Amino acid sequence: MEIKSAEFIISNTDVNKCPDTSLPEYAFIGRSNVGKSSLINMLANHRKLAKTSSTPGKTLLINHFLINKEWYIVDLPGYGYAKKGKEEREQLRRMISSYILRREQLTNLFVLVDSRHEPQKIDLEFIEWLGENGIPFSIVFTKADKQGIKRLNANIKAYLEVLKEQWEELPPYFATSSLEKTGRTELLDYIESINRSLKENAQNE
Repeated sequence: MEIKSAEFIISNTDVNKCPDTSLPEYAFIGRSNVGKSSLINMLANHRKLAKTSSTPGKTLLINHFLINKEWYIVDLPGYGYAKKGKEEREQLRRMISSYILRREQLTNLFVLVDSRHEPQKIDLEFIEWLGENGIPFSIVFTKADKQGIKRLNANIKAYLEVLKEQWEELPPYFATSSLEKTGRTELLDYIESINRSLKENAQNE
């Protein structure tokens, strides 16, 4: 897929104020500081589309970016940032869950995981919650360039082994590096294949 245009549309805290369109939405979420904004910018081929920061927990809104005037990237707040107060964490949790559970246009949720670390309880619990609610999702292992290919593959394999304890069938997964643009083609091709299927299904109805 070639990205011809990428534009910011709206930020908000209320799922009811998301764009009133039927276009498919691909949302990105993960723990704070997992490299979400950098990944979105890499995919969109736009260095400043999503705001990056060295400080975790900067994304506090639901951000919509229109890609090729055909589909949306949705940048969701990160979860599990301990330095936020209990009330603010609960507010973010409600915002995230209301979008994920109520937004009909959500076509796939990309769950970002730092490939350098062993499986984290908070990620596994979130993934389990997605499964319980029947949310279509994929896993994106970020920061693949921060280690050698052997270590990367070993870490991903270990993560998948943990998931197999709960899942009969593993979700699609991708290894990415925003710096080296690793995984960009694979992710965009995956999105394009889903969009193509949606169009074909619409035509056959």
